[in-house]
Amino acid sequence: MADSHSSQGEGASVDMGEVLRDITFPTTDLSSLDFSAGAAPQSRAQQKDLFAVQQRKAWDKSTEARCDFSYKLRLTRRSNVNFISIWQKSVYGRTLTDIKGDPDMVQFFADSIVPVIREMLGYHLHNGSWCICTSPKRRHKVKNFATLISEEIGRQLDIPFYEDVAFCHTKQRVNAVFELNILPKEPNIIVFDDFVTTGQTLLAMKKLLQGYGKNLFFVSPVNNKL
Repeated sequence: MADSHSSQGEGASVDMGEVLRDITFPTTDLSSLDFSAGAAPQSRAQQKDLFAVQQRKAWDKSTEARCDFSYKLRLTRRSNVNFISIWQKSVYGRTLTDIKGDPDMVQFFADSIVPVIREMLGYHLHNGSWCICTSPKRRHKVKNFATLISEEIGRQLDIPFYEDVAFCHTKQRVNAVFELNILPKEPNIIVFDDFVTTGQTLLAMKKLLQGYGKNLFFVSPVNNKL
């Protein structure tokens, strides 16, 4: 009885050899590692190459922003500017380059946005207190897409359109600074831009014209951001 108790009690000894035989350890293949004395660790540049797939690719026009003209009236605040839009960038539809290159789209844009302006500002815009202008031309020195639309909007609303109110001497859009060319006499100005992405162009117009005490209403038919 004493022998039986000593083999099963708390003070009983355990044969570790029996236990260790039932344990297996994973093996590691170190053949690909160079532990030679002359081997040097990878440089940061070499390590960064592992992520080369994430490097920026050249601009692909096939992935250009598109618009399918689904009606989505929105008031958006971007870059500290509130603006009205009626369409939004989409995955499918016509590319913005294609839209700007189609003369028929000028009338379509104007006919679509004028009722919204009338509803929001009233039907008596032609009392001499309102006018319309665009942001500066950057690439096209002749009448561009936004200019042609603004002309038609002004005609339909019976308000003056001022071309080239501001000049921009650089092509950068972020932190752009505009120079006044023509100061409209009307106290209220509709500032039109055909597409808005960051809102920086509208912000530059806001800084320029509010400095002269003008009341501004910003309109951009296409909100170029999902």
